[in-house]
Amino acid sequence: MTIFTKIIKGEIPCYKIAEDEHHFAFLDINPAAKGHTLVIPKEETDYIFDLDDKRLQSLIRFAKPIARALDKAFSPLRTGLIVEGLEVPHAHIHLIPVYKKSQDFSLGKKTDFSKEEMEEIAEAIRKELA
Repeated sequence: MTIFTKIIKGEIPCYKIAEDEHHFAFLDINPAAKGHTLVIPKEETDYIFDLDDKRLQSLIRFAKPIARALDKAFSPLRTGLIVEGLEVPHAHIHLIPVYKKSQDFSLGKKTDFSKEEMEEIAEAIRKELA
C-alpha cells in the first residue's frame, strides 16, 4: 500500500482539496510553490501511462478545475503540470503555480509553509472550486 493510498483512506492526514469516486487531490507537503497540489487516481497504479485511457483522461479532467482554482486563488502567470512519478509508486500529477518566468519549476526546490498557512492555502483553493 502506498503512502497515497493511506492518505486516501484517511490513515495519514493531508490538506485535501477535492475528491470524487475515482480521484483525490491534496496539497504537496513539500511544495515547490504556494498551492502545489497533487492529483491522483484512487486506484494504486505505479506508472501513469499504465492507467487505462478512460482513467488517464478522467484524471486530467479532474485536475483541470483544480488548476483553474489555483489560478483564481493565487493569480500565478499560469499553473504548470509535472508528471515525473518517481517519488511515490502511485500515479500522480503535480499542479504547480508559476509566479514568475524565472521560477525554479522543479520538484527538488521546496518552499516551507506552516500548518496554518497550508490550511489557508487549501481553503483558498477549495473556495474557488465551490
